[in-house]
Amino acid sequence: MTNNTKHRQPKKAIIPAAGFGTRFLPYTKASPKEMMPILDKPVIQHIVEDLVSAGIEDIIIVTSIEKPSIMAHFSVNKALEKKLTGKKGKEAFLKAIQDIPELADFSFVNQSDGTYGNARPVIDAMDLLTPGEPFIVFSADDIFKTEPGKPTRAQQLLAAYNKTGKTTISLYQVTKKDTEKYGIAMPGKEIEPGLVQVKDVLEKPGPEKAPSLWASLMGYILTPEILPILKEEKCLDPAGEVSLPVAINELAQKDEVYGLVLDATYHDTGNQLKYLLAVMDFALSDERFEADVRKYLEKRL
Repeated sequence: MTNNTKHRQPKKAIIPAAGFGTRFLPYTKASPKEMMPILDKPVIQHIVEDLVSAGIEDIIIVTSIEKPSIMAHFSVNKALEKKLTGKKGKEAFLKAIQDIPELADFSFVNQSDGTYGNARPVIDAMDLLTPGEPFIVFSADDIFKTEPGKPTRAQQLLAAYNKTGKTTISLYQVTKKDTEKYGIAMPGKEIEPGLVQVKDVLEKPGPEKAPSLWASLMGYILTPEILPILKEEKCLDPAGEVSLPVAINELAQKDEVYGLVLDATYHDTGNQLKYLLAVMDFALSDERFEADVRKYLEKRL
């Protein structure tokens, strides 16, 4: 049942960004995959802007000492500002770099050496969360592109959360074949089209055992009830890693968890081919490049 009560709003978000990005070696030997460009912005800035669009004020980036460029990107660069100040034709660039540190209040945490897994960044950032307040966790790889004028992925999730006040996870419709690549949601009661209770997420069940075609992706609004589960560090997947999906499944046995089927185009920028497709998709949607890119593709193909 839809709850119209005003729920406490998430103001903080965690972005895990400590991985080595091995699928993009040798590029990622010295350059973080999160800093790979989608046109003129790095992937992680697209993620940050999505979060800010939904009212997020504080962003905790869990990274490593091998990735100083991420912190540098979201910090003030006085030398570059001085270089651009007063230069004709550089006004837009100056404003763009000055705006980045103002997007949110940024905190940076180096990921610890504890039991590995996708829950580790949340455990490491836990002390920076506001007690009793929900928070968002977004992967640094996943970009959801929405049509102009439509709600962003974060805005869609927030609207869904406000209807239940419960942990809300991102769902994305996939093909039967792709059910062997993703965790697949076992749906319960439907609140409205596209917003359902999630009773369980089955890890890569395949077409024969998949309870739905809704893949669970790392885009969560998590309520504080999940923190004691994470703090115990017993939410282990079959590989022995601390797992956010396992923790969410455990929470779903004690409390209601909901999933929202996102109205957006999903791009996994941690995959080489899908990264290239993401760049192409953004270029074809940008008035600066669309005509020339289309002309080139028609000629090339």
